[in-house]
Amino acid sequence: MAERVLERYSEVGLIDDQAFAAAWVSSRHHGRGLARWALAQELRHRGVEEETVKEAVEQLDPDEEVETARRLVARKLRSTRGADPLVRTRKLVGMLARKGYSAGLAFRIVREALEAEGEETDDAEGGYLDSL
Repeated sequence: MAERVLERYSEVGLIDDQAFAAAWVSSRHHGRGLARWALAQELRHRGVEEETVKEAVEQLDPDEEVETARRLVARKLRSTRGADPLVRTRKLVGMLARKGYSAGLAFRIVREALEAEGEETDDAEGGYLDSL
């Protein structure tokens, strides 16, 4: 009985995994700043099929993802002022990592933000960011 009801809901468009996945990606990216990887993990956890997950996260423009990461760092950067540069870097990169951003992108965005602020991001040993 339940199976027939679900089939009927699908037929009339009340159950649409593709629409759900697309809305989820848009909402969670814009609302929480989550990156593709984290969004895909959340969708998989909710039982969305892999092909639908891939299609949904591919809708997210890579340039928009980078800009979102920059906005997240800019917001958090203010609260880390005055802290040791290494501590600031770890906090900022860690925040981006928890939101699903790759390490390479996270370090690049953090380095750009710190340098734009006038913070020294490397030393004579080849850079403290490289030591992380």
